Amino acid sequence: MILESVVVGSVFTNCYVLGCEKTRNGAIIDPGGDAGLVHDLVKKLDILPRYVINTHGHADHMSENGEMKKRYGAQILIHRGDAPMLTDPEKNLSIFMGPAIVSPPADRFVEERDIIEVGEVRLKVLHTPGHSPGSISLVGHGCAFTGDALFAGSIGRTDLAGGSHRQLLESIRIKLFPLADETRVCSGHGPESTIGWERGQNPFFQDGLSL
Repeated sequence: MILESVVVGSVFTNCYVLGCEKTRNGAIIDPGGDAGLVHDLVKKLDILPRYVINTHGHADHMSENGEMKKRYGAQILIHRGDAPMLTDPEKNLSIFMGPAIVSPPADRFVEERDIIEVGEVRLKVLHTPGHSPGSISLVGHGCAFTGDALFAGSIGRTDLAGGSHRQLLESIRIKLFPLADETRVCSGHGPESTIGWERGQNPFFQDGLSL
């Protein structure tokens, strides 16, 4: 799997560009700003994005959906629980941070255990709500793209509309922590980690704090 990331937008979102080495088909995960930087990375990797995948519907993860769709003809994929955020600036929170942002509607909803195929790359969808109702993680090829569910040494905020602290902790324990220790945690913000490190060291899951 071809994989690189670029930090975009005012809140430093990790946007991931991945592709299949054989077919050169690709996908963009969470284009949350700075379309030019994303385009440059796509060109560098010499891939054709077939999908834009949003791990959730907040503006800092989908603000460039329309530009990616327009330029590449890519389909927009999101869980139906967050789909209303794409077209509603209040729900995607952009109206509270600056200019209202509206994405084209989803071309396809993804659900728990769906497989997204990008050439020979296969990403399994895990529904990991808690940060938002429709938050997903994508797992495959030794990586877990966790959006704003799990960070290096932390977890996503749960004080926004539709958030639930207990649900987020449960999502991480049940869906992410069973993955192999060496699985890379490619989160929506901040540095990489591994599942093994987070399971053993993340402070939100130590000394009963996850209860």
